Amino acid sequence: MEKDNKYLRAKERIEAVKKFYNHLFTTVFVITLTGGINYYVDKWEHPWFLWVVFGTGIGLVFHASKTFGLNLFLGRNWEERKIKEFMEEEDRQKRWE
Repeated sequence: MEKDNKYLRAKERIEAVKKFYNHLFTTVFVITLTGGINYYVDKWEHPWFLWVVFGTGIGLVFHASKTFGLNLFLGRNWEERKIKEFMEEEDRQKRWE
């Protein structure tokens, strides 16, 4: 039973990493494409593609923090800690009844 849980968690982790790398590839492609369009249209007079870089970069940072557990805001594994906390609280309430 424990091996099945570990396998499922590992499989979910691999899927999350694959999604992140797909996001990274898409971001690089979009930035390259919009940079090329910006150069073709404006010859760098107005580098509007930097807004695309900024927006997609923020999305990529948040995706990386979720995928790799980077400690940006709430820390690592905060969801699991909250779930354990609620389960322990429910157990304590059942003991008193």
